[in-house]
Amino acid sequence: MPYSANHKAKSRERILKSAIELFSRQGFEKVSIGQIMKLAKLTHGAFYAHFASKEALYHASVRETLESSRAARLVKGPLSVQHLTELVANCWNLQELERKHKPGPETVLFNEIGNQNAEVRTLFEASYLRMKKMLETRLIALGRLKKLPFEPDREVIAEKSRAILASLVGAVAIAKSLPGEQERQHILNAAQHNILQMLGVNDGGPEGRPGRARRAAQ
Repeated sequence: MPYSANHKAKSRERILKSAIELFSRQGFEKVSIGQIMKLAKLTHGAFYAHFASKEALYHASVRETLESSRAARLVKGPLSVQHLTELVANCWNLQELERKHKPGPETVLFNEIGNQNAEVRTLFEASYLRMKKMLETRLIALGRLKKLPFEPDREVIAEKSRAILASLVGAVAIAKSLPGEQERQHILNAAQHNILQMLGVNDGGPEGRPGRARRAAQ
């Protein structure tokens, strides 16, 4: 007796949910189809009824992540420097990155640095551009509201966004690879301080003290 369309849809959803969890925690190369199907509580053979390859599943998982990430929802929040720093600090929550959670495009950047797989590189670029556009939109709006100490010139904003992403992704990538919690926190705190300086904001901030990286990583 063939499975119903509803049953197939639910099986696909379970596979996708398991893939998002594993890929966001470990990256493309370290996750196998077998691990995904085990987490989904489905047989290995059922995988190919829904996806042609691991690359196809990864593509679907990243697309889902980009569309439903917490970071994407955060960018629609209040227009304030404090809110922007909260968005950035969310990306530093290393313990959350290592537990079950709703990942964002930043997890692709953290996990796939240097990956040579053509499909993964394409998705890495998409995640980078999504994060960069998100930051640019927020900075332009804050600049027009005179909440930043520089004019909302598009070239300046684009350069600031690149620098923020470079500092953010680099700091998290290094911190995730270090065993010592103290040095991890030093790196994250230094990166947050650097980003606030890029925005022309003191650690105390003009709108209340933003969350420190040490709290974000607790």
